[in-house]
Amino acid sequence: MELEELVRTLEAKAPRYRVDIVEMIAAAGSGHPGGSLSLIDLISTLYHHALRQRPDEPLWLDRDRLVLSKGHGVPAQYAVMADLGYFPREMLWTLRQLGSPLQGHPCRTWLPGIEASTGSLGQGLSVAQGIALAGKLDKSAWRVYCVMGDGETQEGQVWEAALSAAKFKLDNLTVILDFNKLQIDGFTRDVMNLEPLADKWRAFGWHVITIDGHNYRQIIAALDQARQVQGRPTYIIAHTIKGKGVSFMEERASWHGVAPTRDEADRAIGELRARAGLPLTEAVR
Repeated sequence: MELEELVRTLEAKAPRYRVDIVEMIAAAGSGHPGGSLSLIDLISTLYHHALRQRPDEPLWLDRDRLVLSKGHGVPAQYAVMADLGYFPREMLWTLRQLGSPLQGHPCRTWLPGIEASTGSLGQGLSVAQGIALAGKLDKSAWRVYCVMGDGETQEGQVWEAALSAAKFKLDNLTVILDFNKLQIDGFTRDVMNLEPLADKWRAFGWHVITIDGHNYRQIIAALDQARQVQGRPTYIIAHTIKGKGVSFMEERASWHGVAPTRDEADRAIGELRARAGLPLTEAVR
């Protein structure tokens, strides 16, 4: 797909994905809207541009692998997977229900297409690194993408994985950081400051790219650049806004892990529809 056509496609899908995120979390009565809304433009671009996947054959051997380390943001991944046909869209409304394949955090044994069960923060990069190392040993051509949160970057295990991924020259591994700067207890700079973040990852031997995580052209360019890097893994720092798209959720830690009430969900959906120029009564998709 040509760049401008791809950007138009992503722009058209974004508000619909955001509506789905709000709807499914409101229906579940629990979940994490803030980090899902900050993440959706990155996940959407990954699936629509970078990932080699077959929704009708989720265990296709040559697929690229995606590890969502910040597992609480999985409603964003579910919204895109449903749109691409991994499972019927109606399943979205079973989020977090007992027995549903759509658990509150990704579960690889329950939902084909989920590469790793995550949720214990700080562990996803180690999993992704192991998959990438296996790919190297097998001389496979597929790539591994790991999406992380900034709060979990405070975990010590992340830095152990950062050291060893560079040691093993895993240029088939790309990390995308959803850098929304907020975690459940407040601003990351106050809880445990990460800066100077880019310098730290460069010092660990990674190729580092910094982008606006809501700018599709920059996301696409960064993912394309990562594929060209030889001999070291790539770390993409994507600056995002927690709760992006819903005015009363944006940049508020209080929306980290709280579901909207029905009235709040209706208000959020009204905002998203209005910004996208969608009729208030139109079906989402």
